[in-house]
Amino acid sequence: MIPPLSIGFMGLFGRSPALRTFDADLRALDLHPKLVPEAVKLAALRILMAKTDGMSLSDKDSRAAAELLAYCMVGDEPFATANGVHLTQSVEKRIDLALDDDTSSDAKLILLALHANVIQPSVIERYRLEADSG
Repeated sequence: MIPPLSIGFMGLFGRSPALRTFDADLRALDLHPKLVPEAVKLAALRILMAKTDGMSLSDKDSRAAAELLAYCMVGDEPFATANGVHLTQSVEKRIDLALDDDTSSDAKLILLALHANVIQPSVIERYRLEADSG
């Protein structure tokens, strides 16, 4: 069973723990969570949950997904300025690997950013990304 993901409703219901963790991970990477559409966050968490067969997400998986999404959304230079060269190179290596394995969670997260139109043009150009329309 997949744990419920709740975004809350008019302050009456709280956000799910997975979303709160993901928001904190984004914020720690210098990307304000409100800049990431809720639908993108929910889809990203669903991608991660599919990887674990619906079991609870690990903090490590949440952080790794936030790193990749943040890099895609802000681009390499702003990401490196905020998070350091070492983490930037690590994320770039993950992107290179994802381009070779389009079934990986990382590849799906990149495709999500591309389809949701939240990816930086510089990232699209650098990695020659394109979404198949058919």
